Amino acid sequence: MDLDAYVAEHDAEWRRLEQLSRGRRLTAAEVDELVALYQRAATHLSVVRSRSPDPALVARLSRLVLAARSTLTGGSRLSWREVGRFFTEGFPLAVYRAGAWWSGVAVAFTLLTGFLMWWVAGHPESAAAFIGEDAAEELVASEFAGYYTEFLPSSFAFHLWTHNAWLAAQCLASGVLIVPVLWLLWNNALNIGVVGGVMFAYGRGDLFFSLITPHGLLELTGIYVAAGAGLRIGWSWIAPARTAPEAARSSRPPATACWWPWGWSGCSRCRP
Repeated sequence: MDLDAYVAEHDAEWRRLEQLSRGRRLTAAEVDELVALYQRAATHLSVVRSRSPDPALVARLSRLVLAARSTLTGGSRLSWREVGRFFTEGFPLAVYRAGAWWSGVAVAFTLLTGFLMWWVAGHPESAAAFIGEDAAEELVASEFAGYYTEFLPSSFAFHLWTHNAWLAAQCLASGVLIVPVLWLLWNNALNIGVVGGVMFAYGRGDLFFSLITPHGLLELTGIYVAAGAGLRIGWSWIAPARTAPEAARSSRPPATACWWPWGWSGCSRCRP
């Protein structure tokens, strides 16, 4: 094949295809023309590769074909509309679908934390075993309340939110392994349970809830959702959800064979 003659014959089509591929808004006629030129360029690329694989020409035609395909299929572009749709549709739907998981996490975490508080408050010696008697007295006297006043409100809020965001990210990312999520939840339940139990043991339960409730409700909810979603991902590896064809096959009634004294019946329902 005479490569120069082939290029001279189709160069005008290729230039037109390149021009249309750069256009952002095309008319209906231009879209039809783009489709036709795209198909021709793809054929030309195949011919050149099979008969005269010139590297420069193959690279040029490959770029043209890819650019035209991107224009026709409409590559994904980040827009504020998509960001808004994520927060108004995508994220709420994901939270709803994982509702059974994060609700279970919330109930189990609350029960475990409540039990630890009750146990530590009713057995003061356990507080000494966990953190030491001197540390428990210091926690009640100043350390717990001082944790909220040690830094400026803006710095404290940033520290608190980044800590909980990192914890939620860990629960979500490690959910595929399941065990790390349970370990993270246990550590946090133990921490809250012991601190709350110590505060109740010394008669300062009101101070504990007055300081931890305003930010804890929202932050713990975020952790519950992240942990539930992570565990749901991990469980999908253990027990994958059945596909629609599999569910349809499993819902069919079992085949029954009809037996007559002279042999198997010719019933169409009983044929294998």
